[in-house]
Amino acid sequence: MTLVSATPLAESSSYWAQGGLAAALASDDSPDRHLADTIAAGRGSVRESAARVLCEEAPAAVEDLAALGVSFDAHRNGQLALGLEGGHSVRRVVHAGGAATGRRVTDQLSALVAENERIEVLERRRVLRIETADGRARAVALDDDSLISSNAIVLATGGAAALWARTTNPAGAIGSGLVLAYDAGAELADLELMQFHPTAVVGVPAEGGAARNGEAGGRARSMSTGADGFLVTEAVRGEGARLLDAAGERFVDELAPRDEVALAVQRKIDSSSATAVGLDMRDVDPALFPNVVSALRRAGIDPERELIPVAPAAHYMMGGIATDLDGRATLAGLYAVGECSCTGLHGANRLASNSLSECFVFGARAARAVLAEPEQQPLAKADRAGPPPQQSITPASREALWRDAGLERNAAGLKLLESDEHPLVRLIAASALAREESRGAHLRIDFPERDLALDGVHMTQRGGRPLVAARWA
Repeated sequence: MTLVSATPLAESSSYWAQGGLAAALASDDSPDRHLADTIAAGRGSVRESAARVLCEEAPAAVEDLAALGVSFDAHRNGQLALGLEGGHSVRRVVHAGGAATGRRVTDQLSALVAENERIEVLERRRVLRIETADGRARAVALDDDSLISSNAIVLATGGAAALWARTTNPAGAIGSGLVLAYDAGAELADLELMQFHPTAVVGVPAEGGAARNGEAGGRARSMSTGADGFLVTEAVRGEGARLLDAAGERFVDELAPRDEVALAVQRKIDSSSATAVGLDMRDVDPALFPNVVSALRRAGIDPERELIPVAPAAHYMMGGIATDLDGRATLAGLYAVGECSCTGLHGANRLASNSLSECFVFGARAARAVLAEPEQQPLAKADRAGPPPQQSITPASREALWRDAGLERNAAGLKLLESDEHPLVRLIAASALAREESRGAHLRIDFPERDLALDGVHMTQRGGRPLVAARWA
């Protein structure tokens, strides 16, 4: 097995995941209850078969990680300390080191991979193109002109939220895996469904000019976003933090699903001269979130004494490379897992902390499926001519996406994006234009109501073909 990583192995977006893993582990919880919360949060677009897999298999994924040496937070009696986050009806989020879950998991798994003699790790290398032959993915072309053939290719390249000017994501989270898959002939789905996180800090310069992702999905020096702040995990609201307007009044249920909270925050900002609302975590035990507290203090904010200025930012791509429940893309030999994939699990609004659970549940299913792939002869050389697909993004394109495909969109703005220089921006615009309704994270001010006829519909695109509104089993 060969693992290609654009950064040092431990330096993935998941390293910075403040959220945990959602799993029905409590005595008052069940996979069915977890499923009901996931479907409710997804606003009528969740693929129930995918959500059921996640909810039924997440507890075993937590057990597997513990067996691999990940130390999850627990009470003195040994029971896991479960957190509460928005959209969940019961405490079911497993953490490690408070809000350092991603760091703990990534460090441990990276060390195990480095010690495994059957895994070749190629760090600081980039895939420029997926090479195909006989209608299937056969190899990847790297930036050093080498070609790696394989029976199957698995993309785990993270999301695309850094395409937007204001984001919680690393600077490299620009949908490179989606571009590679689309160029190779695979289908993409639901690109209009970008989740905006409601509590990204405003007015704090990003350390090192790099970005950070608050949940799963490169790493630099801080938890900062690419614009002007870092993410404060939703878990602090589960422990009592409140969102306050300029008058010091609560204006939203802090534990409502993210689409509702983010929109309430943005509209409160838009209706005033303020650039942010206040996140009040003065009554939250700072020992529960030591890395969040220390990061805020380094930025000059004391969360034990003052409000934290926050506003929404692009956070999680619920669309991606369309796959089945074992991670198979529509191109034979190609798989996708994690945020670059789209199983339909998240619908139009991801339930908090389902993303890390998704990585391990569907990652394991994809690994088992890959082992059953037929043996392929190595590809002697790449036959495709011309330059590789564009993966970089300009500041102008990022600003355009934020302006015209932000929390609220309309046809006029989206049509402007159809002529953008970046291929993924154009595809996002096409999906958003096709969904003539408001649903979850997709809010069309020219179509403000949910269209029940679009329940369960996924906007799919494949190279050169018209967009298709599809229903998945």
